[in-house]
Amino acid sequence: MLLQIYTLWKREVVRFVRQRSRVTGAFLQPLVFWALLGVGFNASFRPAGTPGTVSYAEYFYPGVIALVLLFTAIFATISTIEDRKQGFLQGVLVAPIARTSIVMSQALGGTTLALMQGIIFLLLAPIAGVALSLSAVAATIVIMALVAFALTNLGLIIAWRIDSTQGFHAIMNLILLPIWMLSGAFFPAAGAPGWLAWVMRLNPMTYGMAALRESLYLAHPGSLGSLPDLTFSTVLTVAFALVTYLAAVRVASRAVAV
Repeated sequence: MLLQIYTLWKREVVRFVRQRSRVTGAFLQPLVFWALLGVGFNASFRPAGTPGTVSYAEYFYPGVIALVLLFTAIFATISTIEDRKQGFLQGVLVAPIARTSIVMSQALGGTTLALMQGIIFLLLAPIAGVALSLSAVAATIVIMALVAFALTNLGLIIAWRIDSTQGFHAIMNLILLPIWMLSGAFFPAAGAPGWLAWVMRLNPMTYGMAALRESLYLAHPGSLGSLPDLTFSTVLTVAFALVTYLAAVRVASRAVAV
């Protein structure tokens, strides 16, 4: 099983790295968002519930890391649709390989790619005004891996059901972007209307975002506003990743090799 997972994982990573346009798009697009929105809103928007010393560019920085993970997950899971069109997926489905192994290799491939780009973006923390410690870097990488795994599985749930890349993009934009925006990445729940704040609390990505933000400020917790406890957020993020993986396996198990 480990050899099967490793072989398919390696294929996912090598193919994505060779497609430079996807690598560039998954990294530069969030960077442009941070540069334009972070700087543009910096003078006019102060995140509610955070210390006055925290600028919007600094507040938005963890959200952009999550956006890097999100875009990489989207680009990585498109390969499932391409594999179906080229006949490779059908060959894998009829091979003596468990569906759990197939989904795990795809999920780990997307997680690896997202984590690589997230770590590169993590190097920009000093520019955002975030002072990192070694413990903060280690904790942030763990949380990024969990969030990337969950987002990749969400992409796989959709990709295993859809045959069109255009339809995939439409559904992903309809589901994943609102999940990201309502996670506290773009604006805090403290400044949102009551009904919207409740939607944000019910969003599982909210706790992944909170854990990511808290891990970045592990050495300086006073720079944070009102957020759920790090342990609580991490446990819910692990549950989110596990549930999405099991759902992706269930969808893949129903797929027929035709």
